[in-house]
Amino acid sequence: MEHYADHHQGPRGESALKINVGIEQPPVVNPYFKKRARRMLTTDDYVEGILAGNITILSQAITLVESLLPEHYARSQEIIERCLPHTGRSVRIGITGVPGAGKSSFIEAIGNRITGLGHKLAVLAIDPSSERSGGSILGDKTRMETLVHNPDAFIRPSPSAGSLGGVARKTRETVVLCEAAGFDVIFIETVGVGQSETAVHSMVDLFLMLQISGAGDELQGIKRGIMEMADLVAVTKADGTNIDRADLTRRQFLNALSLFPMPESGWKPRVCTCSSHQKLGLTELWGGVEDFLKFTKSNGFFDKNRHRQAKYWMYETVDEALREGFYQNESVRTVLDTMERDVLENRLSSFIAARRLLDLYYESVHQEK
Repeated sequence: MEHYADHHQGPRGESALKINVGIEQPPVVNPYFKKRARRMLTTDDYVEGILAGNITILSQAITLVESLLPEHYARSQEIIERCLPHTGRSVRIGITGVPGAGKSSFIEAIGNRITGLGHKLAVLAIDPSSERSGGSILGDKTRMETLVHNPDAFIRPSPSAGSLGGVARKTRETVVLCEAAGFDVIFIETVGVGQSETAVHSMVDLFLMLQISGAGDELQGIKRGIMEMADLVAVTKADGTNIDRADLTRRQFLNALSLFPMPESGWKPRVCTCSSHQKLGLTELWGGVEDFLKFTKSNGFFDKNRHRQAKYWMYETVDEALREGFYQNESVRTVLDTMERDVLENRLSSFIAARRLLDLYYESVHQEK
């Protein structure tokens, strides 16, 4: 093949084109760079970091809690056990709200107010739907722009553990770590629907329900069970032309709550109005939280409730571990589909099938020993 320059000769036969030799390209990776192996943190490192309030180490410890790997679970339990003596000095507040109540805006507004009073705030979430839908706290976190950058606040999305029990247990263990790290106010937000309010109620000292004023039918769509859990109700977006409607909603809720039997705590639930946008009513609302704590600590309900919750979560964890062990057992898994088919086709009763599955499970466990 002829060179292009051969067709473009000068008067003396020289090529009219001049080709400059390029410089040698440097390698993409620096040959002198040596990748340093990341040092694995020990249990002592985790505990010391958490107690020192190191957010990075706290986040890594929470990741261990949320991990499905057995070795991570074992390490997280060691960390939790050593952190336990440094916990219990916080107030745990459950927050639920109807769609459109402005939960993110409220948490950001009240969160900044709380940290301004010298408190440290952790915001956690319980979202059993996160595995399917991606959850909403991730979006909430981006909306809480000022709270995210607040050095006295820590926001943690919900673990995608699928089942409500799994998410709730991991959230409760996360509470322990956050308290050990010095957070004295813990918000546990319900992102999912249905039974998630009950799960949150089983791990908090106070339950706050956010409501929005509407056309007078606010009470229709609220389950009685959730209403009975509420220690405080906040009617949000009480600003501008909505102030009168918000006050009407407040009175409606007061009337509805007065028809319920007195809660075990002896505390008469309060209803207040607030505006996250205008920062109105937030001081009064936090005053209600402080009054509730003072009241329940003086009559002994606060400690009684904490003890009952600790006992409840002990049994819940046992139940969950047994359930997981049963369904992951190889002997059970090999016959489970067949047993299910026999029950559906009336060849076997549900009770006999269950008994046989349990016998298989116990027999395999015995053989492993």
